[in-house]
Amino acid sequence: MALTAAVGTATRAVSLRHFVRLKLRIIGNGFRGQPRRVALFAGGVLFGLLYAFAGFALAAVTGSADNADAAHLAAALGGGVVALAWTLLPLVFFGVDETLDPARFALLPVNRRTLVTGLLTAALIGVPAAATLIATAGLVVSAGALGGFGAALVEAVGVLLGLVFCVAVSRAVTSAFATMLRSRRTRDLAAVLLAVFAAMIGPLQIAINRASVDADWRRFLPAAEIVGWTPFGAPYTAGFDVADGDWWAAPAKLAISAVTIVLLLWWWSRTLESAMVGTASTGRAARATTAGDPVELLFPRILGWARRDRFGAVLAREVRYWWRDARRRANLITFAVAALFVSAMVNFSEAIWGDEPTRDVTASPLSFTLSMVFVGTLAAVTLANQFGFDGTAYAADIIAGVPGRLQIAARAAAFAVYVLPLVVLIAVIIGVLVGEPGWIPMALGTLAGTFGCGLAANSMLSVVGAYALPETSNPFALNTGAGLARGLLSLLAMLVTVVVAVPLLIGALFAGDVWLWLALPVGLAYGLGAAWLGSVIVGDLLDRRMPELLQTITPRR
Repeated sequence: MALTAAVGTATRAVSLRHFVRLKLRIIGNGFRGQPRRVALFAGGVLFGLLYAFAGFALAAVTGSADNADAAHLAAALGGGVVALAWTLLPLVFFGVDETLDPARFALLPVNRRTLVTGLLTAALIGVPAAATLIATAGLVVSAGALGGFGAALVEAVGVLLGLVFCVAVSRAVTSAFATMLRSRRTRDLAAVLLAVFAAMIGPLQIAINRASVDADWRRFLPAAEIVGWTPFGAPYTAGFDVADGDWWAAPAKLAISAVTIVLLLWWWSRTLESAMVGTASTGRAARATTAGDPVELLFPRILGWARRDRFGAVLAREVRYWWRDARRRANLITFAVAALFVSAMVNFSEAIWGDEPTRDVTASPLSFTLSMVFVGTLAAVTLANQFGFDGTAYAADIIAGVPGRLQIAARAAAFAVYVLPLVVLIAVIIGVLVGEPGWIPMALGTLAGTFGCGLAANSMLSVVGAYALPETSNPFALNTGAGLARGLLSLLAMLVTVVVAVPLLIGALFAGDVWLWLALPVGLAYGLGAAWLGSVIVGDLLDRRMPELLQTITPRR
């Protein structure tokens, strides 16, 4: 009703204020009778303001100290990092706020240009955009201190353009990537591209660290100059060019920003249309059946061993969902990227962060075990909101009377079908790269133990800390305030998993060389025991909380 009232009749012009009022009304309605959501939103505002004012102070201090080189460096590289964060973080961690789901406008008389500009305006209303604006506003103070009112005015325009660019690139990239993940033909290409990106992070950090050791920070000024002419840094350096007397560069950089924003909005509008009308399936046509014929549950080939009962049915369904659901598939890709990054950072920390960077890798059994603990922890964290993926479809399990223990065990087994091969591959790769293939059994045992502990901890959180996900085809979309909930749940799940997995770290620390071979059987037994005990405890809790859980994960309109 609110959506219809905001759009009005076909003859009534739709303006940007309708989108703003619509988003504010939906947010307000979502807070009614939801004290936890209000608390999460208030926490997000608090953290956003904290980081915003810290960024404002850092951005303003360089110009106030009358250091032009440091100010230009902070504007180019700092602004570029902010824009890059807006581009990548929604894909990796926080998602994007889709209070206004584009799919709900598909049947309404709103042209595409109005829809894109309206959604962009609505996206500017939120904690992330406000925090970014406050933080980058410090550059206006810095430019004003160096170049006076003219430089401050140009920098203010640049900061506003930079904010619009950040929101536009975030929406365009997530929308395009969501469309790509919805296409089952291109999911492998998406995984390869993300893996290549993850592989580039380590070498890039090593190169930057080697360039910065015992070096004057002014050596980064040429890099800052280059970044300043890209869409990521151009809007944030225009005012400082005025302060330096390069008036010709300011309009050129502002024009770069404006043209890039127009191109991003055009790109977004193309992928937005796909999100509104949906993506046709390219799979095989459904097999024809006649009335009265029983419906056969098709088990994936990988589950040919599974028994044909309730456990097998739930297992087969979840295995198919993890492969076909774009939202779940995005989480699997995110885990693969993050696991490679974390394990590389821990084992190659000396080469990356040492006082004298070197190509030699000096890993210890303890650091190697610690990296595998982090990988196993990350592997299970996706299940912290496993019922939120189902939404209202979870009612089918309640109606069918599926026991809680069976649900938890089958869902964990289905998730393990995809994750365990990944963690085994990571253990082998890292073991070979550090030059210690004999540590691979220890890594496998540590991964098995930690992953089992993670399954137990995250299954518990998925029952007591679930939250609703928006009904949208965008796998990165989240409701207002859900980004903080997702982050807090992930951190809590990781902390609990690490605490439960402490015995594995103690074994690596005190058992010596014996642990290289004891870790595999001990880790397997410890992980299986933790996963079984978790399925029993959480399953009994789920039996008592099924109605409340369904109400919690049902999206509010």
